[in-house]
Amino acid sequence: MESGQDTPRTLKPQYYLVYWPVYCPLPPCGGGLGRGASLSTEIARRLRGNPTEAEKRLWSRLRRRQLDGFYIRRQAAIGKYVVDFVCFEPKLVVEVDGGQHLELAARDAQRTAWLETQGYQVIRFWNNDVLENTDGVVETILENLRRR
Repeated sequence: MESGQDTPRTLKPQYYLVYWPVYCPLPPCGGGLGRGASLSTEIARRLRGNPTEAEKRLWSRLRRRQLDGFYIRRQAAIGKYVVDFVCFEPKLVVEVDGGQHLELAARDAQRTAWLETQGYQVIRFWNNDVLENTDGVVETILENLRRR
């Protein structure tokens, strides 16, 4: 190629996650997942980079301790699950569900049951509730945080 022209770049392979949970054997000693993280932590890291519109809107109201100083994290790993939002101090999980969750109700129930055995309270909102009534959703979350 002549000087001044773009040189071809080497593309690194991309890995895409289609469904959660992903059933694949873990390599020994956590190797292959990058930075020594667990599979659920890697999935959470990837999900943080691709939020839904409802998650973006809700996160803008929950971040930076805006709710009475409660520290809330998004797309956090708890055990083998990744939750949309969590406040670890009072153990409150907030899930924002889209239409695909109608088909996954049994899996969501199993996940909620496991989180409750770990001491977490789980509250769920539909995407359209968050988008159409953000103030009401935030108020409900704040009430639950104060009660715990």
